[in-house]
Amino acid sequence: MPHIELSAGTLDYEDTGGTGPVIVFVHGLVMDGSVWRQVVADLRGEYRCVLPTLPLGGHRRPMRADADLSMRGIARLLGEFLERLDLRDITLAINDWGGPILLLSERPAERIRRLVLASCEAFDNVPPGLPGTIITLAARLPGGLDVLVQGMRLRAPRRLPFAFGWMTKRPVPHAVMDAWLQPAISQREVRRDLGKYLNSAGEARRHLIAATEALRGYEHPTLVAWATEDRIMPPEHGRRLAQMLPRGRLLEIADCYTLIPEDRPAELAAAIRDFIATT
Repeated sequence: MPHIELSAGTLDYEDTGGTGPVIVFVHGLVMDGSVWRQVVADLRGEYRCVLPTLPLGGHRRPMRADADLSMRGIARLLGEFLERLDLRDITLAINDWGGPILLLSERPAERIRRLVLASCEAFDNVPPGLPGTIITLAARLPGGLDVLVQGMRLRAPRRLPFAFGWMTKRPVPHAVMDAWLQPAISQREVRRDLGKYLNSAGEARRHLIAATEALRGYEHPTLVAWATEDRIMPPEHGRRLAQMLPRGRLLEIADCYTLIPEDRPAELAAAIRDFIATT
């Protein structure tokens, strides 16, 4: 897997290459770009798909000890990644984690020409839902995050509501989830990075509220794809986002939870293809 040295540390990423339009896919907490694997498999023949592994707990290379791993810090790291690879005319697709909304509010969007918001954190929804609340509380207790993460060595608890049970209607393949969890299970420094992010939740909420409101001035086309049965990212948030964005387009997707790329990848890939073609 290619990697790049940035100010906070070394980031791994996947790049399908090619000369087609660029889509950058952003993942959520304690996972990596493979959450988009089925969508990318559908789109890679027409588009250059780039998937950075951000330091959100599923990263295999710990960041520097002094790295800013707040939501704003990681959003800025994503911006640095886009600049270092000199990616332009990007369609930025995000799912679960809302940090890129902060990136859009802080700098001109000259590189990002389209936005796909797929059931993600917005407004005041940080930490999001039951899973976000539980892992954030665990991070505040001495040794709590270690106990919670090590408990995920067993596969059965992963499908409980406080873990991934409300993230997908259908179980994620064991091999995929094993790869998501292994860095945090096996590396104390990765758990340190994750804890730094989780312990900045109050700051993240304030920043996300302001950044979401700033989207009212975001003039580029935006596809808001939201799970109608989402238990973590309120469906009302998707409708509000589509209404407030000047060029927002709402697609409500049934029979799935937050991780739409896992539950309904074919429908999401088709929607992204149509969105790019018509904007």
